[in-house]
Amino acid sequence: MAWRPGRVLISQEEIAARVGDLGAVIGRDYAGRAPVLVVVLKGAVSFAADLARAIPLPVSTDYIGVSTYGSGMRSSGVVRLSQDLSMSIEGRDVIVVEDIIDTGRTINYLRRNLATRHPASVALCVLLDKVARREVEVAVDYVGFAIPDEFVVGYGLDHDGLYRTLGHLAVLEDRPGS
Repeated sequence: MAWRPGRVLISQEEIAARVGDLGAVIGRDYAGRAPVLVVVLKGAVSFAADLARAIPLPVSTDYIGVSTYGSGMRSSGVVRLSQDLSMSIEGRDVIVVEDIIDTGRTINYLRRNLATRHPASVALCVLLDKVARREVEVAVDYVGFAIPDEFVVGYGLDHDGLYRTLGHLAVLEDRPGS
């Protein structure tokens, strides 16, 4: 099979506009505070960089690696911490920045893990919410886009390490003979 990006699901312009809106809302919600953006590697890096610039507050960033995917297109269901934070979040307002939520298992694990570190608060900002695949109830504070149950690539999301650098989000399609 030759998997390639297919039809555009969300354009670069739509992404930029929505990220700007999210930044403005977060700026209002956290006025007078300096939240920590905990960026979930690797898929959320593009989103987090643009989001951080759109938030009109002094934010700091740190990174955490959590994985449930190998080279497949479905979650393995097993959550693994692959990289930990480099700073303490104790007493800090934390906004977890994630690329996509589908089953909810990864973010549920991550929220429980971060809560043990005694932050002042933990909120979740996700670019894509794939509600149709939800297996675990998850409270999402800031949502970029709700999407159908399709495998998407681009704007940080990949398939087997490819297509993260697309500026838009596209549905991954099988192109026989490619």
